[in-house]
Amino acid sequence: MNETLTYILTIVGELFSLLTLAALLIWVERRMLALWQDRLGPNRAGPFGLFIVVADTLKLFFKEDWIPPFSEKAVFVIAPAILVITVLLSFTIIPFAPGILITDFNIGILFFLAMSSLGVYSIVLGGWASNNKYSLLGALRGASQMISYEVFMGLSLMGVVMLSGSFSLRDIVEAQRNHWFILLQPVGFVIFFIAGIAETHRLPFDIPEAESELVAGFHSEYSSMKFGMFFIGEYLGITLISAMVTTLFLGGWLGPEFLPPICWFALKTFAFILFFILLRASLPRPRYDQLMGYGWKVLLPVTLLNLLVTGAVVLLLKN
Repeated sequence: MNETLTYILTIVGELFSLLTLAALLIWVERRMLALWQDRLGPNRAGPFGLFIVVADTLKLFFKEDWIPPFSEKAVFVIAPAILVITVLLSFTIIPFAPGILITDFNIGILFFLAMSSLGVYSIVLGGWASNNKYSLLGALRGASQMISYEVFMGLSLMGVVMLSGSFSLRDIVEAQRNHWFILLQPVGFVIFFIAGIAETHRLPFDIPEAESELVAGFHSEYSSMKFGMFFIGEYLGITLISAMVTTLFLGGWLGPEFLPPICWFALKTFAFILFFILLRASLPRPRYDQLMGYGWKVLLPVTLLNLLVTGAVVLLLKN
């Protein structure tokens, strides 16, 4: 009974923390963008402008929930939920600290990649069901971008799997007690992070929703909480990629004992969330063909070379 109660409390606590963080990141992003671009961010609504989160949330709840009459209504409604569900399911395998884990799959990395692949359906179905040419173009861009960069994301993790000897994220963290994998797999780390930016379609890789070209891309026709779910899904995606980078390459919860393990995990993850925001503040958006060419012509050969060298080194050390 106690184990069941602990399990339920862990799920509820994780869900509450993630959704609260996703909402709070609205404020964090605006404040950080203002700081880096030397201007004022939200500073009127409440202390330090914190009530802007409440105002945005209430605005989304009370906006008219309009469904275009020309859309495929059932698919139009379901599409945003797919994104949020797949991202939240991905968090179930992440070990935040010893004992703070929903489930320890022995195929954790494969589960993460599978959920990442299913997330593509949200963008594709949302853009197609909108029956809008800009939405459809955004959906096609998003599908090709996410499917392409999933290839490099998966291959970049194989070096970590070879070094740890496991697909389980908890085993991967434990394997980093002597040295973090960012030291042994710097190329894999860089490729995984670039692919993560493309997967979350954040700047500079926000090709599927490029405002200057496609109005708002795949979610042009969405309003109210359906748009809010895309919005929350994006911030949850940023948090997920940052948490995965922390787990796979930065030792997860491992750190000096003067802070609890969960604090080390949170600090490392938040540092990468801030880096996501810094990219938005500083880098321009590439053309669509440049993005795809960069992936297949640069990242794929480098990823395969990294995999080849890592495999050779592991075999030499074993022999």
